[in-house]
Amino acid sequence: MAYDTTQDYINHHLTNAAMCSTENGIAFNKACADAGFWQWNVDTLAWSIGLGLLFIFIFRRVAKKATTGVPGKTQAFVEMVFEFVDDNVKSSFHGKSKLIAPLALTIFVWVLLMNLMDLVPVDLLPWIAGLIGQHAFGMDPADVYMKVVPTTSLNVTFALSIGVFVLIIFYSLKTKGVVGFTKELTLQPLPHWSMIPFNFVIELVTLLARPLSLSLRLFGNLYASELIFILIATIGFFQLPVHFVWAAFHLLILPLQAFIFMMLTIVYLSMATEEH
Repeated sequence: MAYDTTQDYINHHLTNAAMCSTENGIAFNKACADAGFWQWNVDTLAWSIGLGLLFIFIFRRVAKKATTGVPGKTQAFVEMVFEFVDDNVKSSFHGKSKLIAPLALTIFVWVLLMNLMDLVPVDLLPWIAGLIGQHAFGMDPADVYMKVVPTTSLNVTFALSIGVFVLIIFYSLKTKGVVGFTKELTLQPLPHWSMIPFNFVIELVTLLARPLSLSLRLFGNLYASELIFILIATIGFFQLPVHFVWAAFHLLILPLQAFIFMMLTIVYLSMATEEH
């Protein structure tokens, strides 16, 4: 696929495959620009759901076939990940809940799988999508979009963080009750009735900053990473050495971002279950 300018190339790779509803029916991509607020980024949905199902399939398959003898490579890897997450939950979560460990495992593996899509060559999957659109649907490849890293979308990172935020509120109310949670928001850090407005503003900002920081941290790191991979791809034939160096660096960064998201989730939920 030929692009007129480098900017066109970058914009194409950073554009989602969008679907929306209009007065004339279902519209796609450019036709969604003026359709209003609601649209579905079908590539983000497909890759995030698909990777989530892949996680469930692998771990369920390993659990059903697990043996007590010498484990195979896949079982050993799954057990290593499970023990890693379990150790971090035990050391960081001070309450009692059967949900936290499975939640932490799901967040870590799912976010990691979505992050790892950043290592796929940036032109490969969009090129395949363009061929499918051209030969199966008669579309111009320039009008076929495919953004393959779900965590470079604010929709995904905010959805994850909002889910965590709902659990924070749930555990806060469950542990402290409505009265206790209200006191936590209004009587600290300055425990005097005259400081209630000041305390409430400070604590509300702190509470809302948790999901905001969770989502923006993950999004910012992955979006910047994807953009750098795209810029490297514009070099042409000489991109390979630079690409491999940047990819090798990401073998540390991508798991680290999944780990940070998981750990902050555990810490925030642990704070929500502390009665004091």
